[in-house]
Parts: sequence; C-alpha cells; structure tokens
Amino acid sequence: MKALRRIIIAAAMAVTALMAASCGVSKIKDIKLTGAGVKYIIPTSLRSFDAVLVLGIDNPAMTFKVSNVDGAIRVDDIPYATFQAGEITVEGRQSQEYVLPCSITLEPDITLIDLLKLAARRSLEGMKADVNLRVASKSGAINAPLKYKNIDLSEFSK
Repeated sequence: MKALRRIIIAAAMAVTALMAASCGVSKIKDIKLTGAGVKYIIPTSLRSFDAVLVLGIDNPAMTFKVSNVDGAIRVDDIPYATFQAGEITVEGRQSQEYVLPCSITLEPDITLIDLLKLAARRSLEGMKADVNLRVASKSGAINAPLKYKNIDLSEFSK
C-alpha cells in the first residue's frame, strides 16, 4: 500500500503544481499545495485501484475548475502507472481542502517486487509524470487544455 500511496500522492502533486502554473496571471503562480493525502484506496482489480485524495490548496487567485485530468507516472524512466482524476473547482481567495477521486492502473510490466522497491524509497527522486488537463476560469475567459511532459516530482517534495 505504501508504494500505491506514493504513486497516488505523486499524481496529486503533479496535478496541483500544474494548476498553479496554468495561467499567466501573477496570483495564479502563488497557488500552493498545503497538503496531500490519501483518504482511501479501493482495489478494483489486481492492477487497478480507485482512490480518494485530499488536497490542501491555498488559492489567492480567481476561482477555476480543473477537469479531464489524465497522465502517466514513471520511476527511473520505467512506466509504472497511468491515472485519471475527477473534476474539482478550486475556490478563489481561499485556503481549503478538496476531495479528488482518481483511478490508477499499474502498467502490465510492473511486478510486486517493483512496488516493494518503490515503497522502500525515502523520496520521490527519479519519479516523473506526464499530465493532461483542462483548466477553466469561472468567468469562462480561460478554458484551455494543457499538456505537460517529464514533470520531476521530486521538486515538489522539497
């Protein structure tokens, strides 16, 4: 479970970091992930899981919606998992917790030994993500699909 938690937290960190970098408005860059946790994990098969994340987000900027989130996580350039996440609306000028449902599917080549090695790591070093998402402002002035590749997740855990 510890390895799955690492994969899920990594996905959450990537999505939240991208929300903060998605727009040129100066306050958007001040959005911070104040916490990330796994509320629960439910196995749906031997290789896939549904999870609910709890994300603490401090948003000094405008209200915006994040949707159509999907991506992949690699560890040491080896594909480990793909993920899809639900939709959340991040309220403007507030600091609060948000619940984000997601689904994770392990890649076919990932074994139990690979997961145990990941669980033994003490950091997110070597973990990278590719993320696709759509960000829309409440007013509709911004509504754009965004794609990010090779996000170094260890940068967000420092």
